[in-house]
Amino acid sequence: MPQRAPSDPFNPEPRPREPGQAPRPETQAAVPPAVPAPGSADVKRWRQYLADERAEASVYRDLAQNRRGEERAILLALAEAEGRHEAHWLQLLGGHAGRPRPASLRSRFLGFLARHFGSVFVLALAQRAESRSPYATDPSATPAMVADEQIHEEVVRGLATRGRNRLAGTFRAAVFGANDGLVSNLSLVMGMAASGVASSVVLLSGVAGLLAGALSMGAGEFISVRSQRELLAATRPTQITLAAAPSLDIEHNELLLVYLARGMSRDAAEHRVAERMGLLDCDCDPSLSLQPERPETRDEHEAIGTAWGAAASSFCFFASGAIVPIIPFVLGMTGVPALVVAAVLVGLALLSTGGVVGLLSGTSPTSRGFRQLAIGMGAAGVTYLLGLAFGAVVA
Repeated sequence: MPQRAPSDPFNPEPRPREPGQAPRPETQAAVPPAVPAPGSADVKRWRQYLADERAEASVYRDLAQNRRGEERAILLALAEAEGRHEAHWLQLLGGHAGRPRPASLRSRFLGFLARHFGSVFVLALAQRAESRSPYATDPSATPAMVADEQIHEEVVRGLATRGRNRLAGTFRAAVFGANDGLVSNLSLVMGMAASGVASSVVLLSGVAGLLAGALSMGAGEFISVRSQRELLAATRPTQITLAAAPSLDIEHNELLLVYLARGMSRDAAEHRVAERMGLLDCDCDPSLSLQPERPETRDEHEAIGTAWGAAASSFCFFASGAIVPIIPFVLGMTGVPALVVAAVLVGLALLSTGGVVGLLSGTSPTSRGFRQLAIGMGAAGVTYLLGLAFGAVVA
């Protein structure tokens, strides 16, 4: 009879299972756990995420086409990050990815603006979109993706801030000029109409308010911007110290006072004086080296593009806002119907200007629009009540 080989103590041979005996634990562990198939709701949500990630990456790439240098590199890096998120949803979907699904209406609108305009409005909208990412409450998104979206909001906020700073002067005059024209002329028209004067007088008052307000706004913006430039120019250091330094008395050197007044420490000021007097061979700051006086070059962009641009935009936008309340009277309407139409038109315009401010500030355009509407209608309502009281007193 053949001899059975001795069993390996480290790898014992399995003993046959008796009939009716339960499977051994090691046999059960060898079967890998089944991965549950995603439900229809999961597939639908993931496919929407996938479409939105693709659309957002496309938005950043479209914006990068209109940028140069560092901004372009930042936008392309954001597009690359959205590509990583896209790969995550593709992996989860597997064979359920199907045909590409259209992105959400918001993402498609952003893409349209990025391709055709590429302005700060797109960055402001993208900042708001990043802040409303649903990944924080979705267990299917990884913690790294949630952190990415939070960081993306800050990155886009920084890029949008650059654009907001570029628009700060002329755009501020334009938006708030239009808002002032809407509110002030609607208040004027409603106050005059409430006093009981004829519609022709109301129309004439509205036209006079339009012209007076627009001219006042334009002149005020021009003076404001030019005055600011003059104040800044008055604080800019001159090069007189370069020419006067060789003639100064070393024993009573007042050049030290100049540098102390400019905010330098005493040690730094004394070192700078020694350089100016030629007592030191080194010149630690070549930008202040002795050189002939050169006339200041005239900055055409600031002299014309800022002061005149702010004045012109303020005039035009105030006039465009102030003309809205008198449109019904220009068309021949009179009485209460004309006031109602004027109030409705101005209300729509206030919602629009408030929404634009909300978009640029990265906040809710709806809340900003209704805030503008409440302030404007409140001012017009108070003026209407005063007009009623004044009309009663005069009568």
